[in-house]
Amino acid sequence: MSLEPDTHIPLLRHPPAAAAASSPQNDIEVVEDEIVPAPVLAPYEPDQAASAKSDRRSRLVSLDVFRGLTVALMILVDDAGGAFPSMNHSPWFGVALADFVMPFFLFITGVSISLTFKKVPDKLSGTRKVIQRAIKLFLLGVLLQGGYFHGSKDLTYGVDVERIRWLGVLQRISIGYLLASISEIWLANNVIVDSAVSFVKKYYIQWIFTVLLCIIYVGLLYGLYVPSWQYEVPSMNSTSSSKIEICQIQCGLRGSLEPPCNVVGLIDRFFLGQHHLYQHPVYRRTKECSVNSPDYGPLPSNSPGWCLAPFDPEGILSSLMAAATCFVGLHFGHIISHFKEPIRRMFFWSISSFPFLLSGLVLQVLGMPLSKPLYTLSYMCITAGIAGLVFTITFYLVSFMPPAVYIFQLRVEIQLTNQCLFSILDTSLRISSFTVLSETPSSGDLWLMCHLVARRK
Repeated sequence: MSLEPDTHIPLLRHPPAAAAASSPQNDIEVVEDEIVPAPVLAPYEPDQAASAKSDRRSRLVSLDVFRGLTVALMILVDDAGGAFPSMNHSPWFGVALADFVMPFFLFITGVSISLTFKKVPDKLSGTRKVIQRAIKLFLLGVLLQGGYFHGSKDLTYGVDVERIRWLGVLQRISIGYLLASISEIWLANNVIVDSAVSFVKKYYIQWIFTVLLCIIYVGLLYGLYVPSWQYEVPSMNSTSSSKIEICQIQCGLRGSLEPPCNVVGLIDRFFLGQHHLYQHPVYRRTKECSVNSPDYGPLPSNSPGWCLAPFDPEGILSSLMAAATCFVGLHFGHIISHFKEPIRRMFFWSISSFPFLLSGLVLQVLGMPLSKPLYTLSYMCITAGIAGLVFTITFYLVSFMPPAVYIFQLRVEIQLTNQCLFSILDTSLRISSFTVLSETPSSGDLWLMCHLVARRK
């Protein structure tokens, strides 16, 4: 059978009776000399497309705003921590404002992982990319915090391999990223999520893995025996820095969370060695070790011997516990992926955040203190719960009060711009060695210069 394009096709494409109801998707198919109407597709709904676009935009903006809030918090505590020690990291037990920066970044990492690995067609290829990224991030952390940079006033360069610091902030994030990403690729079940029950069935293995991490951490923290140990310290009675003294730390106990005899330090000393740990630990700011506590200061006359002992606040065992915060962020990202209504998202985020806060408070009452250097389970629960609540509030502001968010974003961008100008100008002043200034300019002077530069541009 032959078709006449000028007579038959127009009549079939636009039948008079259905001309008003025709849609761009309705067409014809020619199969074996037979004209078959194409299946009628659902009519295009502009509102649905706009809703999906708005949903995607709200999700990404809320995460970006929360990330910007965390960066602004980091800048605040870095700049004001010296002037206001109460804003700085807690010396050992307790939580200060600066102690929320690391958990917030780990939480953001978990949320981003859930959005990145929603669909992984090739698990082996995805795993390979995750391992490569984790190694690059780890090596970057070693480069930045391993001892290569000696300070702007030090003319030496290079690193002593025998004293390189292997762990740090970026290394901790890389460990959390690696564990959470591998879990997202391999431990998520192939289940279609259409209810809260199916949501649990899809991800319950990941939560079992997270609980196992917490159980291993607590078991080692309270069950492992910590023997007495010793460390080297420069001699106080000699003008030569080459002479050292041996300080003996008496332990011989289990379950201690105090600075000298905890399992976190024991594992780091055993696997990494004392010379590869952070040599200026935060407990130097405790009352036992500083007359200016909670700030750094001279040692008291009756200070204990462990005040100068090395300790890494981003150690092996504490980093494994910190990875649990990435899994909490992973859970919040799963809610974003499977529940599209903003109200349902905020509801599930809220009922997920408050149990963490309650668990942290209960653990603290039972005797497990909050400690960022040890990254105790109580500290993880409290900070993860607060991160979840702050993210929920941020999502609410983005979804229902966008003008306030735009104002906040503008202020953060101005703050970050000024901070960049501050860093650039600080570097320029150090390189050019201005003779007008008798000493290194204060931060206030440099902030003023930055504002003048910004206004001139």
